[in-house]
Amino acid sequence: MPKLSHFDCDPMFCPKCGAILPTLGTRGGIVCVVCKFEVDIEVMEEVVVKYTIEFNNRSDYIEEQQLKSAQSKTEGPLVERKCPKCGNDTMSYASLQLRSADEGQTIFYTCTKCQHKETENS
Repeated sequence: MPKLSHFDCDPMFCPKCGAILPTLGTRGGIVCVVCKFEVDIEVMEEVVVKYTIEFNNRSDYIEEQQLKSAQSKTEGPLVERKCPKCGNDTMSYASLQLRSADEGQTIFYTCTKCQHKETENS
């Protein structure tokens, strides 16, 4: 079996085939269960893994909340349809099969401006 003398990749994955490596046992090195590539125990003692955690900043959070708020006002994809209550030209819609399977679906429209709701049986 070929042995690894140094580690150039993530030590949790086999550098030959990319499989997840098993945990280190009490004796010997680590042997990949897929390709049988062996990592020497001395190499694993020298491996240092560094991770960086990046946190969102406040402006990212505010933008995300504004996007969620805008999405919550619409209840689905948008369509050009005039609202009978306020005259707005954009409505969101959702469709459901409420009647028997051999009949059409029911479409629920919601005005993006005044939140007026109407249904249509197609």
